[in-house]
Amino acid sequence: MRSFADLDGLVGRVPSGLVATLSTVDVGRGSEALFRDQLPGLLGQLEHRARVQSITASSAIEGIVVPDIARADRILSGQARTLRTRSEQEFAGYRDAQDYLFRGDWQPLNAGLLVHLHKLLFAHTPVIGGRFKHEDNLVVDRSPDGDITVRFRPVPAAQTDFYISELVDRYKAAVHTGLHHPVLLVGLFILDFLVIHPFEDGNGRVARAVTNALLMSSGYGVSRYVSLEQTIAESADEYYQALLDSTKDWHEGSHDPWPWLRYFVDVLAAAYGTFADRAAAGRSGGSKMERVRDYVTHHAQPVFRMADVRAALPGISDQTIRMALDRMRHEQLIAVDGLGRAASWRRIQSPSR
Repeated sequence: MRSFADLDGLVGRVPSGLVATLSTVDVGRGSEALFRDQLPGLLGQLEHRARVQSITASSAIEGIVVPDIARADRILSGQARTLRTRSEQEFAGYRDAQDYLFRGDWQPLNAGLLVHLHKLLFAHTPVIGGRFKHEDNLVVDRSPDGDITVRFRPVPAAQTDFYISELVDRYKAAVHTGLHHPVLLVGLFILDFLVIHPFEDGNGRVARAVTNALLMSSGYGVSRYVSLEQTIAESADEYYQALLDSTKDWHEGSHDPWPWLRYFVDVLAAAYGTFADRAAAGRSGGSKMERVRDYVTHHAQPVFRMADVRAALPGISDQTIRMALDRMRHEQLIAVDGLGRAASWRRIQSPSR
């Protein structure tokens, strides 16, 4: 809410480096429709992969982990009838919240949507979700020796309803004017939401889910195909530091949003870069073995599974993928850990293009 009090003064002058990054994001946005027309099969595979990574990564950021890969797959597919642990329950909750948003049948942004997402997060747990906090809370860091440092003080519980309503109204008004870049407005909304911290638990997960929804409603749909949550999980230190730097003096209205906005826009630009790389790999020429080799060498994560290659390269058989991976293993370009479906591969070196 504070970030929208004086938008012209706060983000009227975008730093030059960020202008270039926003341009990269906008170019990426323009390619989405082209790829949807040319590579519908590939995008369907990428969408499935991003869904799995987003649910897994956003949960892991909060310490919610389902270590058995086969078990996690059953939960994600809805085949697990019984959720055995609290982690499995919350894992399924993020699945439900993200799937609800990605179906696209949610109403325009309002406080009710945020509350509903929170209810979905905790629907499988004993916790009563779907309501704003009743007590004041703090966001703290706990050191290994037990010391507690206050990261920031959220809005008091008694003022949560007012602040959330104001934030939603001001965000929607800013979008309507069209005077500021929509990606910056989404970033500011998330920053203010996290400082308000409207729920006793689950604020980060609601924020990350809403990020995807707001970007999609603004025409930036890359999170359907590349997991933003995965990138955040891989840069968690930078994520928390950017938030810390930008929440200082928020209550006084004199905070600096740019550390957070730089991080946020960088994550989005990286996602579009990954999207373009995967799309290029999907339509590249050469033999199928060469396409697998190119994907593993230049586009896959440092540690990947066969399912990742299969998702990125639809139309290439598992046998061909295995042959290509085995050849690269003999060349000592990659190594395998584990056996069967649980096996993962890791790059040992990346030859130049």
